Amino acid sequence: MSATADLARLLTLFFSRYLMQQRQASPNTIASYRDTFRLLVNYANTVLGKPPQDLACEDLDADFIGDFLHHLEHGRGNDARTRNARLAAIRSLFAYVALHEPHHAALAQRVLAIPTKRHTRREAAFLNRAESEALLRAPDRTGWVGRRDYCLLLVALQTGMRSSEIIALRRANVRLFDGAHVRCHGKGRKER
Repeated sequence: MSATADLARLLTLFFSRYLMQQRQASPNTIASYRDTFRLLVNYANTVLGKPPQDLACEDLDADFIGDFLHHLEHGRGNDARTRNARLAAIRSLFAYVALHEPHHAALAQRVLAIPTKRHTRREAAFLNRAESEALLRAPDRTGWVGRRDYCLLLVALQTGMRSSEIIALRRANVRLFDGAHVRCHGKGRKER
């Protein structure tokens, strides 16, 4: 089997068997990883002049990955957090490669040794009471759409749910009687 086919096979197995079946990664994680490898393959095509079907594992060495991460920050204007998220996806692939393809273990070890970049953490910002009330006054509650928007904003403000969590809510998740509450399945498979 050629090294080229090997890389394509490894990426396919990484997504289908490892992320989806073994790890049961969320659709958001899978989409983020997909976007990372789409960017990486496009970068390799531009820099190495190799189309995706001609890339081999050896083409994605630590120096190349380092250049790719530098490109993300300086060429695309991504911040350190985005760079680190892309690096996490790449590390995940190479951890998988190290376990399933021992002849690539040295390459994987060098890629796994790439450090994350330090960044300053932003302080969480919260709406004060006046801002919250102004937000709730914004929808025109005389019509159906305004009442819906008001309800969604009120749920978001009262529960602190993410927009993806609110979108995923179903009627069965809302209990209006005897200890009214909203139950959601949130990020990180947490039940709240």
